[in-house]
Amino acid sequence: MPGREVEMHPVLKAFICGSISGTCSTLLFQPLDLLKTRLQTLQPPAGGSGRVGMVMLLFRVVRTESLLGLWKGVSPSFARCIPGVGIYFSTLYTMKQNLLVDRSPTALESVFLGATARAISGICMLPVTVVKTRYESGRFGYRSVYAALKNIYQTEGARGMFSGLTATLLRDAPFSGIYLMFYTQTKKLTPQDQLDPVLMPLMNFGCGIFAGILASLTTQPADVIKTHMQLSPEKYCRTSQAIAFIYKDFGLVGFFRGGVPRALRRTLMAAMAWTVYEQMMEKMGLKS
Repeated sequence: MPGREVEMHPVLKAFICGSISGTCSTLLFQPLDLLKTRLQTLQPPAGGSGRVGMVMLLFRVVRTESLLGLWKGVSPSFARCIPGVGIYFSTLYTMKQNLLVDRSPTALESVFLGATARAISGICMLPVTVVKTRYESGRFGYRSVYAALKNIYQTEGARGMFSGLTATLLRDAPFSGIYLMFYTQTKKLTPQDQLDPVLMPLMNFGCGIFAGILASLTTQPADVIKTHMQLSPEKYCRTSQAIAFIYKDFGLVGFFRGGVPRALRRTLMAAMAWTVYEQMMEKMGLKS
């Protein structure tokens, strides 16, 4: 009928809300992701001295690559996060609507929902994740995301495009599952009905910070393994080879290199993404 508005499908609304939240958080916290990648791939200094910390590396990047150098890799980050976060939230929304009928998930259900949604998103966006990691390392001179994907496919084949798949899933699926569990359980403990609506986003952000710290610490080793495999797929045919190399050259502490910037980024990014997503979903009249 003339003048009748076309109603957008709820899953598409969830995708749009997720994509917008991913855009905001990616732009703000890209420097932390770059520092994390650089710290994870720094070669151990001769004699075991001269350790480079996050602040020292920050100044080094600004000095040698300018302030904008901290946002190197932001193009593939956008290419990954805008659709990737959208896929995650729309998948999560769909599963909630089909598996949970007007009720909140239990702790174990939260782990399952978060891990499954992240696994689907991670597999879909892994080729772009490989490009993003290589951009941030500073070792590759790709002209664009498309040129990088084309080069990787031509020189390394599908194997190069999906390098680090196991480590990525071992990192992202548990992170999202653990994060969603702590996030939903923490929100249940807060008096939301008695809270001023103006303070609700701040409360959600605080719950997200708490959940993000716990989830980041749990999944840090898998992130280090993933980074090494995506930067040198010809060197590591199996995840076990990357684990052996990291342990041999860096020891147990090597599995937690870059943990501070990653924890900061993942925690703040997840907290902001969920806060923006839930506020937008509420504006659209949907329950997140």
